[in-house]
Amino acid sequence: MTSSPLSGKTALVTGGSGFLGGAIVRMLLEREVKVRVLCRGSYPELAKAGCTVFQGEISDAELVSKAVAGCDLVFHTAAKAGIAEPYSEYERINYQGTLNVIRACQQHKVGRLIYTSSPSVVFSHGDVSGADESLPYPDHYDAYYPKTKSMAEQAALKANSPELAVVALRPHLIWGPGDNHLGPRLVSRARAGRLKFVGDGKNLVDTVYIDNAAEAHILAAEKLAPGSVPAGKAYFITNGEPMPISQITNLIIGAAGLAPVTATISPKIAWFIGLICEKVFKWFKLEGEPPITRWVAGELSTAHWFNIDAARRDFGYQPKISIEEGIRRLHAAYLKANQFDKPDKH
Repeated sequence: MTSSPLSGKTALVTGGSGFLGGAIVRMLLEREVKVRVLCRGSYPELAKAGCTVFQGEISDAELVSKAVAGCDLVFHTAAKAGIAEPYSEYERINYQGTLNVIRACQQHKVGRLIYTSSPSVVFSHGDVSGADESLPYPDHYDAYYPKTKSMAEQAALKANSPELAVVALRPHLIWGPGDNHLGPRLVSRARAGRLKFVGDGKNLVDTVYIDNAAEAHILAAEKLAPGSVPAGKAYFITNGEPMPISQITNLIIGAAGLAPVTATISPKIAWFIGLICEKVFKWFKLEGEPPITRWVAGELSTAHWFNIDAARRDFGYQPKISIEEGIRRLHAAYLKANQFDKPDKH
């Protein structure tokens, strides 16, 4: 067990069955925190680990209130990601769901709310290179996810008060063992021969290893209190190791035994293909995500790396797992799961 100011407290983790939420749950249990989880599905392993599980939607205000009642703090990680759903779904889960969490915290006099946001809430067009938290919200968003996450972040920070201390964390591109989004998507496309870099692949991007992202949430929670330095603020969370997008991508797929990708596509062509894909999926009401959208094309072809000095200073965040060590652990996980692509021997 790990000693912590949170030991003996009761915490709710929304989305606690997910990649980040699950890692936070694990770290809380290691600190002898009484953990509640609100998640959509049935996860017997959470109950077996000692969690109290509330099953249902974050948009169910009554359920959220029930899960929050009696808690000392709440980690709100539940969100709708991706690009496939209509706006109403992102608004219902990302924004209205967050309002439900805020209201429940206020109703039940919870003292601390740690909200998981995203750096995309401040993405505009063009590169983001070494930016800090002074970067403003843009006037327009090209996708529903960043728009609704921005709405939710602003609502959460506005709710900060002498009774409820709120902090928003913005982890960027979380990866590692257990990832069910970024890594598997890259590996799947690489295996199918459909992975290309938009542009020359030299644009710098920040990522964050899963344990670092989760620990940032724990550290922020330990420091958070009404009137404390982190209260009412947002923080970028990364590994502090920006790399060319081609390098980090090839490291992640290489952990699964795949050869490096070198294929590229012009940003202008990718943007035009994204436009066509969006129109086709809309006109023919196709299910799932388009292979690419204009927003994704823009994200993949520009730099996105951040200054994390504020998180280091205000709540002692220090990425303990380097990218090199994280890749080693990811490789070991692929081997253990027998999902490592072994090259053919001739």
